[in-house]
Amino acid sequence: MSRSPGYDDMMIFCRNIAIIACLGLALSTSADAQEDPSKYPTRAIHIVVGFTPGGGNDLIARIVGQKLSESLGQAVVIDNKPGGGAIVATEYVAKSAPDGYTLLIGASGAMAINPAVYARLGYDPVKDFIPITELGSFPLILIVNATSPIKSVADLITFAKAHPKEANYSSSSAAFQLVTELFKQKTGAPMQEIPYKGANDSVMAVISGQVTATIADAGPVSGQVKGGQVRALAVTSPTRAADLPDVPTMKEAGTDVDAVLWSGIFAPRQTPPAIVKKLEAELTRIIREPDVAARLKPLGIQPVGNSSEEFARILAADIARWTEVARAGNIKIEQ
Repeated sequence: MSRSPGYDDMMIFCRNIAIIACLGLALSTSADAQEDPSKYPTRAIHIVVGFTPGGGNDLIARIVGQKLSESLGQAVVIDNKPGGGAIVATEYVAKSAPDGYTLLIGASGAMAINPAVYARLGYDPVKDFIPITELGSFPLILIVNATSPIKSVADLITFAKAHPKEANYSSSSAAFQLVTELFKQKTGAPMQEIPYKGANDSVMAVISGQVTATIADAGPVSGQVKGGQVRALAVTSPTRAADLPDVPTMKEAGTDVDAVLWSGIFAPRQTPPAIVKKLEAELTRIIREPDVAARLKPLGIQPVGNSSEEFARILAADIARWTEVARAGNIKIEQ
């Protein structure tokens, strides 16, 4: 087939135009992906929660998210991705773009305790994330049925040692299991774990008399304590809970158990330092506001708001601590 004069030149010209267009598109896409951190944020921020709506971590996210939206001038969307003890949500954020637009509400269960008990995880809390700030910490409460003859921590230890086949406890996650395992290791009390799907089910098992005891979140269970449905034996924090001033600490009750859980904000690793610092400054300010503290108090949550570096040290220390507890208790979960 014969070609008209200049055909080859025209083809070369068109090819070059196509290459230039593709390069322009690639550069435009790259520029969008590498947004100027000083202009952050320019669109909605998503905070991912690994639990269903209505729980403690979800409520923290919504309280803080509303304030963050007001201060940054962009929408903050709460994405609930429950499943696998927050594993689903944590893996999702670990694989998200490190641009500051996908953040994680990371509880100590997912970030410090899951790595201690799961043989395999699809994320590494240290290698895959940057801790931005610890939003809040909260104690747990050791409870028994209100009609139980067990009226103190010492009574529970005595009962468990005298009835090793009968003494048991309910647990709804690896976090509660390991805190109870720590109690067992410190006291020598032989108690068998009875797993339940959720925290409410775990507490109801105590109320209905299905189990001897449980360790539960202070916020959700304080109402049952005040209502006389359960008896609080001790709190796991170093100081007494403001909402339950008559309940002793574990140390006051004669046991060397100190366990405080926490929730914080994490970003995917490689998020630009300027964005991390901006989020850190905003979130630490927000969590310390009096009206935020007032909304968190009924949940049994103590506002914290520390630096990224300090939060990273807490995370590393907790991973080491709970790994040792799991190893001593021979606790390993296969997926």
